[in-house]
Amino acid sequence: MKPIPFIFLAILALLAALWAGLMRIGWELPALTPSLASAHGPLMVSGFLGTLITLERAVALKQKWMYLPPLLAGLGGLLTLLTRTPPLGPILLTLASLGGVGILTEITRREFALHTFTMLLGALAWFAGNLLWLFGWQIFQVILFWQAFLVLTIAGERLELSRVLRPPRIQQGLFAAILLLFLAGTIIAVFDMQFGARLSGAALLLLALWSLRNDIAWRNLKHRLPLTRYIAWCLALGLVWLGVGGALSLGFGAQVAGPRYDAVLHVVFVGFVISMIFGHAPIIFPAILGTPINFQPAFYVQLILLHASLLSRVIADYVNLHPLRAWSGMLNVIAILMFIGMTVYSIRKGSTGK
Repeated sequence: MKPIPFIFLAILALLAALWAGLMRIGWELPALTPSLASAHGPLMVSGFLGTLITLERAVALKQKWMYLPPLLAGLGGLLTLLTRTPPLGPILLTLASLGGVGILTEITRREFALHTFTMLLGALAWFAGNLLWLFGWQIFQVILFWQAFLVLTIAGERLELSRVLRPPRIQQGLFAAILLLFLAGTIIAVFDMQFGARLSGAALLLLALWSLRNDIAWRNLKHRLPLTRYIAWCLALGLVWLGVGGALSLGFGAQVAGPRYDAVLHVVFVGFVISMIFGHAPIIFPAILGTPINFQPAFYVQLILLHASLLSRVIADYVNLHPLRAWSGMLNVIAILMFIGMTVYSIRKGSTGK
């Protein structure tokens, strides 16, 4: 199957999510659809990332049925954007996440290992979050499940790629213990939001610290190959933000609205997840499209802009500087749009060999 239609749906969900994010942060933009502002989180997590993550698995395993989850995620994002009732969009997104569980179950069956099991738990967290959202739970009540989906998916991938370091059993045991702590916090938050958020925050901080010794990204910061070095910087900066996000959750507990809610969420979802996407894109897109990426030194511009603007956004959140917060959010969006543009340009340049 051709991946381009799936990628188109994912990018459409991303653009809509970015527009909604600017509306939520204070920019007076036209509401393109009635439900756009409230769909920011679902569009970003399920419509964009859910589509790409399941598509990557489908392309890698070459099983036709595995293309159904990314299709459902892409169409679910589109319907979530365009309609509010009946809840067809959330139903499709929930079915997509159930399909994601099916894909990871098959991957785990083929290779039962700590990294595959970690990613399976991430898929289960995605499904649980979507199911609760479908049944009417508010975004702030399910966001920890969506966070767990992305953190566990990325953590599993990083663990797999770092096997070349041959982490000893004690380090794998520490990873598993941190994983259990993180899952416990996520589940406990359903019943006690404050305690659960602090527990999961402690686990995120520990995971970031664990990576210092066990993630190969830290060793590649001075790699002789420019692309490998760039990827390492993306991943290392993302891991720093993961630790910051964990520390904020541990220190301040759960947030349900306001500037601190904005800071805690975006430190993880932008600082960690988007930076990881910046770093993994040169690996993932060639695998999906069968076309190499031509590395450009200008990639560092979007990376620096993303992290500098996020830092100013977090500062603005904690000192209540609303104009700075709004402009920082705009620069976050510009950095992501630059990433899309540079990725398309580098893929086209790589395909022509010029």
